Amino acid sequence: MKGRGWFLMAKALMAIDVGLKRIGVALCLEGGMVFPQPAILRKNRNQAAEETLACAQAWRVETLVVGLPKEGASSEEMERRIRHFVGLLGFAGEIVYVDEQGSSLEAKERMRGVTKQQRDGKIDSLAASIILERYLAKKPKA
Repeated sequence: MKGRGWFLMAKALMAIDVGLKRIGVALCLEGGMVFPQPAILRKNRNQAAEETLACAQAWRVETLVVGLPKEGASSEEMERRIRHFVGLLGFAGEIVYVDEQGSSLEAKERMRGVTKQQRDGKIDSLAASIILERYLAKKPKA
């Protein structure tokens, strides 16, 4: 294929790590590497949902991978909030929920010594990358 538009033909996947203050975002083109994207600062649910959907549409995402907490004291409440948020997106493609257990801790470990752990969303998007990597590792090869 010629030109720069070849990537638009690939099947894109996007993972989100939904938090109360930020939405971590990671992208992967079919068969490609996972890339953390700038996190979405959550001012309110509707604004965050609109920005998340806009990102998915801009990359022509077909599958949205969403991290869900499976254990912990507040996991049921967070799962309810995350599912509600995903419902606000109006995403038309496939939505897959995966266990996000320990993804934020693993992201912090990966970032240790690389950069200051600021509240700029890098950890959140790295956690989304980890969630997407886990999904891809378990997905049957076509």
